Amino acid sequence: MKFAIVGAGAIGAYIGAKLWLSGHDVSLIARGDHLNKMRENGIKILDPLEDFVACPRATDDYDEVGPVDFVFLTVKAHSLIEVVGKLAPLMGPNTSVVSAQNGIPWWYFFGHEGVWNGTQLKSVDPEGIISKYIEPERIIGCILYLSTEIVKPGVIRFTEGDRLAIGELDGSNSERSKELSDAIKKTGLRCPIRSRIREDLWVKLLGNVAFNPISALTRSTLDIIISDKGLARLARVVMEEADSVARALGVNVPISIEQRMAGASKVGPHKTSMLQDVEKGRKMELDSILGAVVELGDKLGIPVNTTRYIYSCAKLLERNLIDK
Repeated sequence: MKFAIVGAGAIGAYIGAKLWLSGHDVSLIARGDHLNKMRENGIKILDPLEDFVACPRATDDYDEVGPVDFVFLTVKAHSLIEVVGKLAPLMGPNTSVVSAQNGIPWWYFFGHEGVWNGTQLKSVDPEGIISKYIEPERIIGCILYLSTEIVKPGVIRFTEGDRLAIGELDGSNSERSKELSDAIKKTGLRCPIRSRIREDLWVKLLGNVAFNPISALTRSTLDIIISDKGLARLARVVMEEADSVARALGVNVPISIEQRMAGASKVGPHKTSMLQDVEKGRKMELDSILGAVVELGDKLGIPVNTTRYIYSCAKLLERNLIDK
């Protein structure tokens, strides 16, 4: 099969490398020094078990890649608007788009049951640009459970995780999902097909909405947040607010907040993606993770004040970082 990985940073390049090594035609679409190094030397993966190198095509030219079977969108949520207008050369009549962003995605209410069907969230797609360029029927939802980081251009450190959860927006067990799942499984990663992908999304979001911004604001790893009574209580409050929003939307998150806290305590000194972004002076996925929860809370009339305050603080931190 033919894959294009759009936004081949830490996670995207790792997935692309694994797919290439299992025999697929893979193109890593990236930019800057990271792209240049991948062109020159391939992509090197530092793995706790064994380091390896993969050499898929690396490019910034969408026309060079042409139509593919699957487009993996692994850019950060706030960067989607910058790339969706460039995707047309990758799109054949049967191309599927695998959306792997954190937080509430732009497609969340496509095919949604009840009065929310078709709702667009300004926090994630303010002008409807993403929806304009990607037809709903192409989308496969994807939740990533992998921990990676760019050590230096062209070099990715894989830390933990072995799973991608995928799912059709209507919950069906489609042929294309089976094909994608089989391809991922052959790389050594797990790839269950989920009938309630939005439910899986909220399970991950429950942790991200709390731990990510707190880690960014305090420059703390996960173990420090969990062990600090004040920060742990703050994380619980934010999770409670997000859980209330999910339940108001008809999603019963199949994990308790205490279970989520216990799971985080086992991870150890993990740097969240937002903490990594702060350390590198990059934008964070604030709008899709926190902004969307605040927007939905306001629409539903559910108090999300703690999340709102943290969102405001994190936005100011981001502006100060970017302005430097």
